[in-house]
Amino acid sequence: MTITQHTEVSLWEQVRGGDARAFGAIFDLHHARIHRQARRLTASPLDADDVTALVFLEAWRKRASVRVVDGSVAPWLAVTTTNVARNAARARRRNRALLERLHESPSGSGSAELAADPAEAIDERLDRDALAALASEALGRLSHRDRDVITLCIMQNLSTGQAAAALGVAPGTVKSRLSRAKQRLSAELMAALEFTPTLTTASEGDLR
Repeated sequence: MTITQHTEVSLWEQVRGGDARAFGAIFDLHHARIHRQARRLTASPLDADDVTALVFLEAWRKRASVRVVDGSVAPWLAVTTTNVARNAARARRRNRALLERLHESPSGSGSAELAADPAEAIDERLDRDALAALASEALGRLSHRDRDVITLCIMQNLSTGQAAAALGVAPGTVKSRLSRAKQRLSAELMAALEFTPTLTTASEGDLR
């Protein structure tokens, strides 16, 4: 069945009433799109899978309050994807820090080498993964408003009018927010590229 905007609105009304089969149809419709966005915001396909699953879980949990824009829940899913990816990145950093503390050698002796972060034994990640992680962190440092407008207008390629409807603001507000958000995101990315040790080391190695 081809799902039109009218059909999607009808399906979501059924979802609001707790219809799991209707929700499955919505999942099938938007899963690939949301997963692509999650992949751009995470460091690995597995992380993207987790984020995507959490987004749809959140959509089901909040189904009564999900905003439908131009006959689609895609804008809501897109904004939620950015927020979930940001929270997941924070959780990974906390867990990593905890593991590092747990594996620290009490005596400061060479036994710490045995407790080195397992991630160091993994082959070097592809450049796109490193950049995806940097981009996700840079996006996470922006304000909530900046993240939302970047997500809708750039990641999901919505029009100014569609983004305005999704955010509940005037189109002119979206335009001004987007301009400022792009400048701030660019500055965050430049700072991350300049001061990230892994990338800096790689650059220095290229100069030798």
